[in-house]
Amino acid sequence: MAGRFTPTTPTTRTTVRGGHAAVPAAAAVPAQVSASRTRRWTPPWPLDLGLVLGPLRRGPGDPAFRVTPDGSVWRACRTPAGPGTLRVALRDGAAEAEAWGAGAEWLLEGLPDLLGAQDDPDLFVPRHRLVAHTHRRRPGLRLTRTGLVLESLIPSILEQKVTVEEAYRAWRLLVRKYGEPAPGPAMRLFVTPEARTWALIPSWEWHRAGVDNKRASTILRAVRVARRLEEAAAMEPEQARARLELIPGVGPWTSAETVQRSNGAPDAVTTGDLHLPRIVGYALAGDRDADDAAMLELLAPYAGQRHRAARFILLSGRTPPRRTPKMPRTDIGKL
Repeated sequence: MAGRFTPTTPTTRTTVRGGHAAVPAAAAVPAQVSASRTRRWTPPWPLDLGLVLGPLRRGPGDPAFRVTPDGSVWRACRTPAGPGTLRVALRDGAAEAEAWGAGAEWLLEGLPDLLGAQDDPDLFVPRHRLVAHTHRRRPGLRLTRTGLVLESLIPSILEQKVTVEEAYRAWRLLVRKYGEPAPGPAMRLFVTPEARTWALIPSWEWHRAGVDNKRASTILRAVRVARRLEEAAAMEPEQARARLELIPGVGPWTSAETVQRSNGAPDAVTTGDLHLPRIVGYALAGDRDADDAAMLELLAPYAGQRHRAARFILLSGRTPPRRTPKMPRTDIGKL
């Protein structure tokens, strides 16, 4: 259904000064509340905002994502048209969206894709009782497609080989310091930095955020070719992954985590993960020590839909008992 659009006003963008260091956006003038644009869209299927948009949230303190007590989901994005803020709420089965900033129209036009309109869950056939049970209990699961690559690639790089708490902390600190206040009425939301701003973050700021040189260097290589990487959002998932993996430091784990969100890739199962193979192995075969090869063998009946199958397995809550200590925190001062 076509949405109703009302005028919006432009918002202030972050500026970068100096040849060696990025200027923190916190020092900039806060974004003014602008007029909003709105759209109402009714999907022809049950919709669960938490299941669909939850993978975009990088921890409870994500400065670019928030869920308010009324159930609304707020996202601050750097779109091809500029910074934008999107609020989505469910009302009587319809998605009611409101957006602010230069990227408002882009966000509203992409609302159906964001909520899973390009996803086709009818292609998925459960092959295990556990998966079938979860599939019936979660009819509102759709795979989101943001159409934005860097906003998923950079936090995925930050999550390489560290605990999620460390990665979420780094994301939170860097986006708050070098991003810009999101347009619209959402207080304390920040739009992620521009590619040039990421490239100008000094080495000591990466260190303060707990990001080692390997991950920081990978991000710097990625943002130098940001435009080419963003083109991957329009590619088939395997082609998109191949383009991302041309960046040294971006491997199968990182590319899968990215295209799951940017491209809505139903088959981009995450390999190289510390926990997922054991969870899949335990849920489907009672194997607490499954590796990537065993996981892929178990997921083979879901070819073309392996990421979706993994999502249902994770949602089932059937996980192996912990037998080893948690992954230790990394002290980059000793690296």
